[in-house]
Amino acid sequence: MATDATAREQAQAAAEARLQRTLREPETFMYKLIACWSAPKSEDVDAFEQHYAEVHLPAAAASPHLRKLVAIRTDSNLEGAEPSFYRVAELHFDSEADLHASEKTPEFAAMRADAGQMIEQFGVTLEVGIGTAIEAELKPA
Repeated sequence: MATDATAREQAQAAAEARLQRTLREPETFMYKLIACWSAPKSEDVDAFEQHYAEVHLPAAAASPHLRKLVAIRTDSNLEGAEPSFYRVAELHFDSEADLHASEKTPEFAAMRADAGQMIEQFGVTLEVGIGTAIEAELKPA
């Protein structure tokens, strides 16, 4: 009988460990689209920022299958150098298939059309890359 109780405890501990890993690592293997914007001219910064916040980010957030959207405005670089990009956006999807499904939707097309309009209106550039993100487990110092 002690063996049955031990086996049940081990099975329960293993199930709990799996659950904790799932809760702790929901984004371990996300598929991401990274969009890096160049800086607008200084006289266009306010208009660019207003458009980005009020039009472009809501358009991006409306993309189907999108799990998470992170937008960053950079203001510095290592050793005081100018940042390589002005704005960086991360669009997180559960899989490559989810990203490709999203790309075929009117919402994604609207976001891309708006990006093209921003490039023309503000004279900025946009560099994009996509791929699998793997989060490394940090070890205590």
